[in-house]
Amino acid sequence: MPGTGSLFKRVLVGRAMRSDKLGDTLLPKRLALPIFASDALSSVAYAPDEIMLMLGLAGGAFAMTHSWQITIAVVLVMVVVVASYRQNVRAYPSGGGDYEVATVNLGPKAGLTVASALLVDYVLTVAVSVSSGVQNAGTVLGFVRGNEVPVAVGLIVFLTAMNLRGVRESGKAFAVPVYAFMLAIIGMGIFGFIQHFTGSLTPSESADLVLVPEGGEEITGVAAAFLLLRAFSSGCAALTGVEAISNGVPAFKKPKSDNAATTLLLMGSISIAMLASIITLSNWTGIKIAEDPATQLLRDGQPVGDDYVQHTAIGQLATSVFANLPVGIVFVSIVTGLILILAANTAFNGFPVLGSILARDGYLPRQLYTRGDRLAFSNGILILAAAAILLVVVFRANVNALLQLYIVGVFVSFTTSQTGMVRHWTRLLRLERDPKERGRMMRSRVINGVGAAMSATVLIVVLITKFQAGARYAIIAMAVLFVLMLGIRRHYDRVRKELEIDWDVERPMLPSHVHAIVCVSKVHKPTMRALAYARANRPSYLEAIVVDVDHEETQALIDEWDRRQIPVPLKALSSPYRQITRPILDYVRSIRSGNPRDIVTVYLPEYVLGRWWEQVLHNQSALRLKARLLFTPGVMVVSVPWQLQSSEGAEREWIDEPPVSGSVRGGNL
Repeated sequence: MPGTGSLFKRVLVGRAMRSDKLGDTLLPKRLALPIFASDALSSVAYAPDEIMLMLGLAGGAFAMTHSWQITIAVVLVMVVVVASYRQNVRAYPSGGGDYEVATVNLGPKAGLTVASALLVDYVLTVAVSVSSGVQNAGTVLGFVRGNEVPVAVGLIVFLTAMNLRGVRESGKAFAVPVYAFMLAIIGMGIFGFIQHFTGSLTPSESADLVLVPEGGEEITGVAAAFLLLRAFSSGCAALTGVEAISNGVPAFKKPKSDNAATTLLLMGSISIAMLASIITLSNWTGIKIAEDPATQLLRDGQPVGDDYVQHTAIGQLATSVFANLPVGIVFVSIVTGLILILAANTAFNGFPVLGSILARDGYLPRQLYTRGDRLAFSNGILILAAAAILLVVVFRANVNALLQLYIVGVFVSFTTSQTGMVRHWTRLLRLERDPKERGRMMRSRVINGVGAAMSATVLIVVLITKFQAGARYAIIAMAVLFVLMLGIRRHYDRVRKELEIDWDVERPMLPSHVHAIVCVSKVHKPTMRALAYARANRPSYLEAIVVDVDHEETQALIDEWDRRQIPVPLKALSSPYRQITRPILDYVRSIRSGNPRDIVTVYLPEYVLGRWWEQVLHNQSALRLKARLLFTPGVMVVSVPWQLQSSEGAEREWIDEPPVSGSVRGGNL
């Protein structure tokens, strides 16, 4: 019977999959869209609110006048970015995405900059999406209010478990809510447009309120321009998640590049349609969103006060459009909450893949490179979940605080990768002679050039408008990751160089002699097995040693040794301070000091136990001695196991059963 841990793991993750079944996990477009585009699609649930909230600081008239202009600017950026990334996935289908583009065309430091930005942004995506979903759920579910942090942590754990089961499985589970959200928003848009043009569209719940500027004074001039830039940078949150498809190209079914490019086009088109319809209908229904609704929103000339509950733009729209169809309001509310939570799934697919590529290149620990039982990058999933949970706890699941850290990383990635693509096409154009192919490359270079310029402009706007609000923390995190990954790479390079054999100078040489030592505490079965194994290896010298901590016990051991006529000499090491490790280390070093080409092999009998608490009661001296001997040059340590009765059957959990999540084979922690 498998152990409890193994059984729990099988229920949670599922049965391990063979490596040759990797092709079965590849995604058709219908599953790739909800998996990789959920982040970008979900942003329409909060990007309109952020645009209107920023503009609302200048008053209702300002928001109504400029919201459509900001929306057009955001849509234009999205069109260019999607078109640019369609070039990326065709030119670099290996899954490295922005990191690979930047590394190949701009150098390793640029690639590492992109990787740092994306890793931070993926963590923020999970934290922001889940926190936003919990916040929305709190308006409907009373028990969530006041318990946002534990609920958010529980949801992250749930998403982690689903993704540990594999990409395809998580895609199947999450596809229905994502498609339901698309149906809800597009259906609401169509229904709302029909109502508007037939004159039956109901005003929003905030239409009769007056939105006054923050502080009561109208904002003009430079302040108004800065406010427009802030609204634009907040609206650009709608572009997060675009890069996930370029990182996930290997997960698509063949033809991978074509399927990824088509999915990008679908994602961009649907996002633009939903964002534009929400902003347009919000203006038609008179929706007003205020940063401080209690004081900025007036009814009959008086502030609405703290009792007023400000619903999201989608919530108010659903109430207006489906005024005569309550089931529509409920449906929109439910699927919006679900999509905000499931948007985190995009990061659960992007972060582990990028982490695996960085581990392959030596910038992250090797354990991130290999796949787990379900052929997902389990370590990356677990690290992402832990980092996101930490952010949720630190920021108390506060969406407004987390959003200030958001989108910086993604535009660093956009700008660097599109600049790299311009260099990519320029390099190929020097070699290409076919006029038709040159024409295609020149068009691609123009698209990527426009994308680079526009992304750089947005990045500058985001840094200016969000730096003091919290973006600086994201930048600091990127810098720390950058330095950390450089340090990991230097370590791996140093170890590799140290372990290389110069075959022209160095030749592996056999030791002059092998001096074998068996550590003895009693004459019992583990000791006799260790002696037999040491003798079977035929060392040059063989002896047993005992540390004389208690003279009477030591003398009794020597007497029994002689009485049993054990054919190995026994030496007692003096220990006046009752230490065990130090006398053995000193003795081993004394052997090595006079014979540097000799090898000393120390055999340690060890008990194998089946219960965790038994480990505390045994093997402590052996473990301490082993830890010290491993740092002693020229010394080999051999553990000779003796399985006690309590370990019977435990080997199934470790050998017969597939390794649990956390095994070296699976590349787990």
